[in-house]
Amino acid sequence: MSDLDTARLGAWLAAHVPGAGAVTGEQRLEGGQSNPTYRIDTDNGSYVLRRKPVGTLLPSAHQVDREYRVIAALYPTGFPVPRPYGLCMDDAVIGSAFYVMAMVEGRTIWDGTMPDLTPDQRRAHYEAMIDTLADLHNTDHVAIGLEDYGRPGNYFERQVARWTKQYRGAETEPMPAMEKLIDFLPRTVPAQERTSIVHGDYRVDNLRFAPGTQPRVAAVLDWELSTLGDPVADLTYFLMSWVTEPEGRSGVLGRTGAATGIPEMTEMLARYCARTGRSAPIALDWYFAFNLFRLAGIVQGIKKRIVTGTAANPRAHETAARMGGLVDAAWHFAQRAGA
Repeated sequence: MSDLDTARLGAWLAAHVPGAGAVTGEQRLEGGQSNPTYRIDTDNGSYVLRRKPVGTLLPSAHQVDREYRVIAALYPTGFPVPRPYGLCMDDAVIGSAFYVMAMVEGRTIWDGTMPDLTPDQRRAHYEAMIDTLADLHNTDHVAIGLEDYGRPGNYFERQVARWTKQYRGAETEPMPAMEKLIDFLPRTVPAQERTSIVHGDYRVDNLRFAPGTQPRVAAVLDWELSTLGDPVADLTYFLMSWVTEPEGRSGVLGRTGAATGIPEMTEMLARYCARTGRSAPIALDWYFAFNLFRLAGIVQGIKKRIVTGTAANPRAHETAARMGGLVDAAWHFAQRAGA
């Protein structure tokens, strides 16, 4: 049974999406852990709808209006995002705020080891991913109207405070290693050299690749955590795959080199720095500790949604089970960074 009111949605589409036609079907899509995502079929084509979950939510999460704003700003620049069609903040239409964008044809790659590709194809796909990230960070956010998309000041300082608050709001049991991280990270925040649009969750399965085996990023998806901040945050979050075990997700630890075609982390770092004109950040361990801490905060939010019955994704329990390992790994890198 559908959890969307397709009659009300159809009326909204008719008013806001030129030529959409009548709704003929809808399907919940895999992914979109925090914000439920649907394929909407109409007489004249298919669209993607992302909505806020219904229920009691953490105050700063699920801001679909922010997602829509950044996509709408980036689309005219030629950066690969879906075409945005409209944002609806009226809960009366389908029960929560939502936006509609184009359905981008192509592939979602869930496994960072890319088992279906050849070594040369893997290398080309990884180079396309790092180049696309560099292009995002090279985008002039002021020129496209996003000068107020994030707060001024040190991004990591704000983020450590934000995810500490998010974790506290979603806490379900005591975790001593999280307490040590909450003490260590704010005392050791690195200086920020640049400000750019930050995606916030840049990894292989949040990208849509061109059809076939073309090594081209057709669309960057899931902008829920985007803001203005330190581009090193996205870079080091993406590089986390190189220190993460390959378990069918983004991790490629132990799978790099000529035999697989997956570039070494140092190659990715050098390519990014060449494309953005910056020197490589040196203290990766602090950034890895932060990224794992932030990911633990996100996963704790999912655990809380399981408890409150608002978890959107059928894999929520599987994701929540990763909490302990994430916290331990974060503390490991914090210790390497001097904790």
